[in-house]
Amino acid sequence: MYGLDHTTSAPAPTLRFDAHTAAERVLERCDHLAEFTDDQEHGRLTRLFLTDAAASVHGVLKRWFADAGLSVRIDPAGNLVGHRRSPGSPTPGRQDKDTPTFLLGSHLDTVPGSGKYDGVLGVLVALAAVEALGQQQLPFHVDVLGFSEEEGVRFQTPYIGSRAVAGSLDPNVLDRKDPRGVSLRSALEQFGLDPTRLPEAAYDPRHVLGYTEVHIEQGPVLAAAHAPIGVVSGIAGQSRLMMKFTGQAGHAGTVPMNQRQDALVAAAKLAVEVQDFGKSLDGLRATVGFFDAWPNVRNVVAGSVTCSLDVRHALDDIRVTAVDALLETAQRVADEDRVTFELLDRQSQNATPVDGGLSGLLLQAAQAAGHEPAELPSGSGHDAVIMAGLCPVSMLFVRQPDGDQHYADEVVSEADVAAAIETTANYLLQLSKAHADGTLAR
Repeated sequence: MYGLDHTTSAPAPTLRFDAHTAAERVLERCDHLAEFTDDQEHGRLTRLFLTDAAASVHGVLKRWFADAGLSVRIDPAGNLVGHRRSPGSPTPGRQDKDTPTFLLGSHLDTVPGSGKYDGVLGVLVALAAVEALGQQQLPFHVDVLGFSEEEGVRFQTPYIGSRAVAGSLDPNVLDRKDPRGVSLRSALEQFGLDPTRLPEAAYDPRHVLGYTEVHIEQGPVLAAAHAPIGVVSGIAGQSRLMMKFTGQAGHAGTVPMNQRQDALVAAAKLAVEVQDFGKSLDGLRATVGFFDAWPNVRNVVAGSVTCSLDVRHALDDIRVTAVDALLETAQRVADEDRVTFELLDRQSQNATPVDGGLSGLLLQAAQAAGHEPAELPSGSGHDAVIMAGLCPVSMLFVRQPDGDQHYADEVVSEADVAAAIETTANYLLQLSKAHADGTLAR
């Protein structure tokens, strides 16, 4: 596998171009792509995996990629791939054994009612950076990836696009069905793809230098730091649990308060305890975000409540210990209120380290362009989590002034997008110099 050693070298020359004009164009393109939605009736941006809206976005991006001089293809998982060939390469193609490839990208799907920058901004910043290179020669290919699926909405499993690229997609996922009963296998076929060729979407790790993803921040850290961009120091691990409290339903007017077995009260107490526990440890995020009460009637004591627990931390040991402690809390709360507690499901994703060398070059590239980025962890998952199984990864966040993600009113500024484009374009030059110096090598 390729990788960057952490030896610091002198910065590469910076690339001079009109970043603000490029940023204006990126924002206009985000506006245009936001018009393609599965929810035309309500006018909300909802673009799921392998839908007509996704195909329309592919059609527009194909043209923009081609205009930038990239060769374009749709891989068997529905990922859009734009390939910038290294001029010195003796043979074309992403699996060129003589010339490695560096990957840039993010996802093109959205959650229901999404904002117009989540995912797609990273694809368009990557494209703008490649456009800014012009005829600048690099000793490696550059592929811009628009992952077909990251959010996990349609088939209730995330990262289908990046898992296919990383070679870690479970073939059993083809049997998963969406809410309408359409299997992933059928959806791929309806999209004009051949499910039997899914393995062909995978890159050979021996020929990949690394992967870098630009993404809007999912929180207020950059805004508080007055930093336009941020270099990600690591991606937090996640634990996702579903739990159930079961008590006794009863009439709100006839069951005495001291005889109640109220499942909703127990679940609510847990939610408060989770919040307090989350505040007690630096870097911990602990959330109860979902409640489903039964019978959910105004004048009936709740007989059962299903609720969620989401716990995140950059250090897996702390996260796992926190989850265990909160499960003990849930059992204690249940005992106190004379209800039963049951753990229904527990899933986890380990923390993902970023490559220190790639992150260092991102920092150098930003500083060379006149920006001082913050350094911060990512509390949310991204395609970089999966791509880390293929190659070294790094991430660059773009400030989001209101700190909200997945909502229609999310905003980014032209100046901050310009900083991201400048950093990414100059980062490719830093990578080129590192490759020439032998600090980026097999």
